[in-house]
Amino acid sequence: MDEPTLIARKQGRAGWITLNRQKALNALDYDMSMGIEEALNAWRDDPEVALVIIDAVGDRAFCAGGDIAKIYHMGRQGDFTTGPTFWREEYRMNAVVAEYSKPVVAFMQGFVMGGGVGVGGHASHRIVGDTTQIAMPETGIGLIPDVGGTLILATAPGRTGEYLGATGTRIGAADAIYAGFADRYIPEAEWEALKAKLAETGDPGVLPEGGTPAKPGYLAERRPEIDAAFDGADIHEVMAKLAAMPGAFAAEALATLRRNSALSEEATLRLIRMTRATPEIRTALENEFRFTLRAAEHGDFLEGIRAQIIDKDRNPSWKYSHETLPMEEVAALLKPLPEEWRIPFVG
Repeated sequence: MDEPTLIARKQGRAGWITLNRQKALNALDYDMSMGIEEALNAWRDDPEVALVIIDAVGDRAFCAGGDIAKIYHMGRQGDFTTGPTFWREEYRMNAVVAEYSKPVVAFMQGFVMGGGVGVGGHASHRIVGDTTQIAMPETGIGLIPDVGGTLILATAPGRTGEYLGATGTRIGAADAIYAGFADRYIPEAEWEALKAKLAETGDPGVLPEGGTPAKPGYLAERRPEIDAAFDGADIHEVMAKLAAMPGAFAAEALATLRRNSALSEEATLRLIRMTRATPEIRTALENEFRFTLRAAEHGDFLEGIRAQIIDKDRNPSWKYSHETLPMEEVAALLKPLPEEWRIPFVG
């Protein structure tokens, strides 16, 4: 009998959710997403549950993203509702985590990407360790940072949100805390004892303040360059500024932007700035869904998944180059949601 992909149980004073797809790097599928929401809803008014713990099996990943191969295959068959249906339900779950009335403590080891940020990145207490690698790499697959990721990116210091969102750059524990994806660093050897203590007491106050990661970050040091380039009005201006800058950092950022989807990069910049104007989880999710609703049918998403996940040739043929990108197409992908696709938020 196959093991469950999600384990939700009560232990002591805690509701405890464990992502359990180790071989798939705990990638989030529809049933897991719905299981998280169902557990949280069941525990919301349960007097036996004082807090919620979210963790994952294995040391390689907390959650390396969403399980999107099915969305690709259905899209290739002309079904453009499977993806949006999954995303709409997932986004509602993300909002439930972000707005939860009890403390939620997430332990995020290894890869934390895309959908993993949507689960752990909105918890009230977000713990990272030495193996943590966080990224929103969606522009490399023709998508945009979603699952409420634009809220974190919009509130990151300076223009680091635009940089991380457009390039999809992976960051470690120190930079995750700096950018607002996490709250504290605790050595992973201490995590199991802390989880047991949280379950026993139901009190997030037992968590230590957290220390300094052994490996320093680089975002603070690079802020002058990041801010100077990524305050550009659009992706063209950002790339022009990077091209005019000396040094390896600017050259690497520019090369990354040239590899990824121009359509997704421009939409990402716009979405981060839309959310910055109204930095609320529901607004972020509604804004992101404007793009993901239309991504498979009208964007670069199917080609990005083909190149990165299906054929693995790492050579996507995007709809547009940066030179030919029509801004009206970006605007069309970001039109307000049709009424029938509004996210059914709870509460």
